[in-house]
Amino acid sequence: MAMVEEVPAGRSVQEAASVRESAGASAREPVPDRMTGRLRLVLVVLLIAQFMLAVDFSILNVALPVVGRGLGFSLANLQWIGTSFALAAAGFTLLFGRIADIVGRRRLFLAGLAVLGASSLIGGLAVDPAMLLIARVAQGLATAAVTPAGLSLLTSSFPEGPLRDKALGLNGALMSAGFTAGAVLGGVLTDLLSWRWAFFVNVPVAVAVLIVAPLVITESRPAVRPRLDVPGAVTVTLGLLALVFGLTTAGEKGWGDPMGLVSLVTGAALLIAFYFVEKGASAPLVPVAILRRSTVIWGNLAGLIAFVTETSMVFLMTLYLQKVLGFSPLAAGLSFGVLGLGTVTGGVLAARVIGRIGTRAALVTGGVIQAAATLALVALGDDRGWMGLLLAGTFVGGVGNMLVIVGFMVTATSGIPDAEQGTATGLATMTQQVGITMGAPVMSAIATAGITVSSSTGAVLDGIGNAVLVNALIVLAGAILAALFLRGARKA
Repeated sequence: MAMVEEVPAGRSVQEAASVRESAGASAREPVPDRMTGRLRLVLVVLLIAQFMLAVDFSILNVALPVVGRGLGFSLANLQWIGTSFALAAAGFTLLFGRIADIVGRRRLFLAGLAVLGASSLIGGLAVDPAMLLIARVAQGLATAAVTPAGLSLLTSSFPEGPLRDKALGLNGALMSAGFTAGAVLGGVLTDLLSWRWAFFVNVPVAVAVLIVAPLVITESRPAVRPRLDVPGAVTVTLGLLALVFGLTTAGEKGWGDPMGLVSLVTGAALLIAFYFVEKGASAPLVPVAILRRSTVIWGNLAGLIAFVTETSMVFLMTLYLQKVLGFSPLAAGLSFGVLGLGTVTGGVLAARVIGRIGTRAALVTGGVIQAAATLALVALGDDRGWMGLLLAGTFVGGVGNMLVIVGFMVTATSGIPDAEQGTATGLATMTQQVGITMGAPVMSAIATAGITVSSSTGAVLDGIGNAVLVNALIVLAGAILAALFLRGARKA
């Protein structure tokens, strides 16, 4: 008589099979307790890819006016160079995170890199606005595929504990440094060569990673492929697209714009509907059990606040440097090199801090440090003698922010079965993309609210000061919420 295997209560047959596969893999393959030569190669390849993606987020910011003049974009349509990328990158990231679990994380990682390289080449060769926007959408889709696939390859390659903490710390450090490097590199390439090199620079990097990655990274996916939850995929993708479109529209036209408000409401309604769709799905895109984990809920909230506040601080300080102190775009970009140094320092220290005091304590400590450093910047004045405070504040704030980001990544991906790492990292990546998109519009609205009566330097400085104060209070609120409600995070 055939033996019937009992499925544990609360699990579907598919989930049980995935867990058995993860357990079997663990039994067959010894878990490394130190950084081996192969793991170092895997880490280098994944970090290079993630750094390149982070650079892409900001490399065109300084060059936008030059791109517009070169290809004939109207001033009103110039925003779509950034918006088209953000819509695709944020809207499809959760879907691609699940697809990585289905088709294989390495396969999707390599396919996304190939699309990124090809679309970057097309963008650099663009002869009209339509060609450039198509390339930007393709770059955004590639980012939505490569980021969660690369992050899930990292979390599944490194066991939970000090090794994964170190890998995530380096990943977070280079990712944040990439945002800063993108602003600097975009200005340098545009001034010395052409804005087209902001696209071309991706091509050789993508080719190099595509050659090396298959040699050092093994495929990672569950033995039993989960089915794609089409209703969930459609609901969450449309919801994220509406949310990001509403945020970018609000940033350009103000929070009272009818189209922006309708998009935000629609996005929120679709994301609420997504939760209920997942509750009734037999093979959900995101299992409700994951959404109910306190580590996932509060970890992702902390991450959202970290990305909203730090990326918007770059916007606010750029406004301060150019509108108040009179810096050129390139000089303003170079000033953020200190912020990049702070984020790298925080990323390098994060694993050690987490190992000493625990994940939640590190996350809360980082938030308090970031809030204090941000609050100090409220005192900035209208002459260049205040540059010392700005550089010190952004450096210390960068260290604190990176402790939060690494703490968020560790918290949001810990305790998740290997079969669901693509989903967990997809959620974390979605949080990252939405946070990056939200930051500038939210803080722009606060800053410009104080500049409506007068556009004098004093009025601009007051508006920036108000936004910086709100920024610091949001960071502090996030740290308090994490301290009060984050449960289940790994302790030292």
